[in-house]
Amino acid sequence: MTRIQLPPTDRSPEVDFDFDGGRLAMRGESYPEDAAAFFGPLLQSLRGYLETPSPEPISFDLSLAYFNSSSAKALMNLFMPLEDAAAEGRPVTIRWHFAEGDDTIEEAGEDFAADFDHARFEMVKDVVA
Repeated sequence: MTRIQLPPTDRSPEVDFDFDGGRLAMRGESYPEDAAAFFGPLLQSLRGYLETPSPEPISFDLSLAYFNSSSAKALMNLFMPLEDAAAEGRPVTIRWHFAEGDDTIEEAGEDFAADFDHARFEMVKDVVA
């Protein structure tokens, strides 16, 4: 499957979805003017990738310094098919990175983590030097 690499913009995060390697990543800030237009193709590609059953593990690293409510909904839409894949036996790990002392992003990650029963959701505190 084709790798998706998008550079960050003023309003959208860097995206690197390496489907062949089972590694997905988003970094930066996310408050695109049209969240559906930004996240829609990512969700469609993720669903296409997950249509073929595989025992290969998937990791999704998110390091977002800020995101708005429409991005939060879009992230949940990305997480749901990953949770479904994990429920079917595929190893899925989501790593939620947050800066030490960033209580808002940490709490958002904890809120997302509460919605997972099968995928592994790890909170990763990044120490700021």
